[in-house]
Amino acid sequence: MRILIADDDPQILRALRITLTAKGYQIFTAADGAEAIAAAIDRHPDIFLIDLGMPKLDGIEVIHGIRGWSQAPILVVSGRAGAADKVEALDAGADDYITKPFAVEELLARIRALTRRVPPGDATPVVHLGAVTIDLAAHSVTRDTPDGQKQIRLTPTEWQFIDILIRNAGKLVTRQTILTTIWGTEHAEDTGYLRLYVSQLRRKLEEDPTNPVHLLTEPGMGYRLDGMTT
Repeated sequence: MRILIADDDPQILRALRITLTAKGYQIFTAADGAEAIAAAIDRHPDIFLIDLGMPKLDGIEVIHGIRGWSQAPILVVSGRAGAADKVEALDAGADDYITKPFAVEELLARIRALTRRVPPGDATPVVHLGAVTIDLAAHSVTRDTPDGQKQIRLTPTEWQFIDILIRNAGKLVTRQTILTTIWGTEHAEDTGYLRLYVSQLRRKLEEDPTNPVHLLTEPGMGYRLDGMTT
């Protein structure tokens, strides 16, 4: 079970890494909100432990970013004890909330409870878009051609983009969700980024980039991945 811990307190990160590793969990850490989003995309953790008061992106922004493409359980671990903070975090998409300081036994019990909610078989997918095969775990993209399989190279940002669309296949993913997840809230209105990367992905993944059938634009709203098979 992979857990991502996001907190700007190095002592908390160290203590939780030691404790949870000893319990058999695979631990990844992030020291700020932007780092947390990047680690979430790279590592695909099964559970998130998120602090609210982080630099760059605060915990609420991180939760919104994660919820744009992942349903993995989120446990907020925060020093903010007010009811308004708890309600805001839960409304943003968190599954549970524990206040610092906390007993390790209680934290472990909350994690066990969340673990029971993780659906079985939630494996990193291998998917097909027509003649193109995308293996998210191996970071491999190939196209079937008359001469055999051709390797297609995606940049790290293109990987993040297609990952979000694959995990929300058939659903509209808003422009703001994609921008916030990949680049952070300060670029939430920079739709030029999206047009650039969608154009690049269409050239690499579509049979006819000028008439896409997989990477579809929902005008004024966002993007949708269609025609995906597993």
